[in-house]
Amino acid sequence: MKILGSLNGFHRIVASLAMAAMLAFGAQGAMAQDAAEATAIEQLEQIDPAEAADVADPDAVAAGSGAYTPMQPTEGKGMPVAGGIDVQQQFSPIGHQANSLHIGLVWVMVLISLFVLALFVYVILRFNKRANPVPSKTSHNTMIEVIWTVVPALILLGIAVPSIGLLSAQYKSPPKDAITVKAIGYQWYWGYAYPDNGDFEIVSNMLTKEEAEARGEPHQLAVDNRMVVPAGVPIRFQTTAADVIHSFAVPSLWFKLDAVPGRLNEKLLMIEEPGVYYGQCSELCGARHGYMPIAIEALPMDQYNAWVLAQGGTIAGADEVGMEADPSAVPLQDPESAAPGAAGAGAPPVAPTA
Repeated sequence: MKILGSLNGFHRIVASLAMAAMLAFGAQGAMAQDAAEATAIEQLEQIDPAEAADVADPDAVAAGSGAYTPMQPTEGKGMPVAGGIDVQQQFSPIGHQANSLHIGLVWVMVLISLFVLALFVYVILRFNKRANPVPSKTSHNTMIEVIWTVVPALILLGIAVPSIGLLSAQYKSPPKDAITVKAIGYQWYWGYAYPDNGDFEIVSNMLTKEEAEARGEPHQLAVDNRMVVPAGVPIRFQTTAADVIHSFAVPSLWFKLDAVPGRLNEKLLMIEEPGVYYGQCSELCGARHGYMPIAIEALPMDQYNAWVLAQGGTIAGADEVGMEADPSAVPLQDPESAAPGAAGAGAPPVAPTA
């Protein structure tokens, strides 16, 4: 029995040593893997954004693309401004509704703050030791307790009514005749598909600082290929993602919608007037999260139709009215970068053939 007990103890010692060795090697392996991942991320962050915006094959760009000049943005419109202390000016019906509620709530906060400040001043002056040497022994006041319970509840109820209305309006279903545009989030760039217009897709990469300044656009918001949509018409805007969760957000349109892999989210988008509107990915999505800007170019309907045809897309009824693309005015979008290691590298999108 003693021998068996000794063997049993020996087995336990051997097992403990083996487990300790496995843990040690496992920890070293995990540390090595973490170090490798950190190195890969560091290298990825050092990639020149110009590589992400380079054209894979200049010969693949359609004729007339060099003549295309994107719409020039208006300073302060659809973009952040230096020293701004308020939300951006709004250019969508939902944006106006939300901004009105925002302004109303600011004034409610101002009035409540002034009221509380007045109470503080009154208490300090009326009930200090000099003005009131004999303190009051009152412990309860039913009327005051009812007031400070009921009044805040009524204020919150008054705020809830327009808030629920705004929430409902933001997720109102698009009409049946709305134009469908789909944004696909990739690590780390955006793709824009047009299912109602031939289902072609364009790819959008951030411009370098020099390129953005040359085009008169804000740095880290300007892109090579913008998402082009018609102004003044309802858009069925859909989002999804190819890898991780992204978020499509444009402050001047009061628009934000998550892009989730395996899910198709949808919201109504309407832009009131032509212009260029900037945003960014608003969901932490990896090493180059900060290099996923959004640029929306809203065009009058006739210019939008011409742009769609120039991408190799289709317009319902275009043949009947003799509508044709003008390659000298609107080009095909440049293909995405195929530079090895560049963010967004891959095969260029292919427009469907008739």
